[in-house]
Amino acid sequence: MAKAAADTASATAASMQGAGHSYAIVVDGGRQYRVREGQELEIDFRHLPPGSEVVFEDVLAVSRAGTLTLGRPKVKNASVKAEVLGSVQGDKIFVQKFRRRKNYRRRTGHRSISTKVRIASITA
Repeated sequence: MAKAAADTASATAASMQGAGHSYAIVVDGGRQYRVREGQELEIDFRHLPPGSEVVFEDVLAVSRAGTLTLGRPKVKNASVKAEVLGSVQGDKIFVQKFRRRKNYRRRTGHRSISTKVRIASITA
């Protein structure tokens, strides 16, 4: 019974990864991202011109051809390179302050800026 459950779990994991799909889990700005080559991603804003390169050195895991390499805590000699596409603005976020019976109402808002990148290569 336990062997059948283990076989089912490994088959499910293999089908989720997909045949020939490689991906990596990287850390940037305190967040973890699951990325694959060609994927477009929005990260924290950086003053970089479009066309420049960003290298993610903090790689927690790399999966290639169905084999998963986990770091402890990081995978050695692994990096993910990305090309900067430009900066984008997020949706408007409103902040409201209100105190009842005091005629106090404040409404402010902001749009956070992020940098859009395209993953170019995953090396491990």
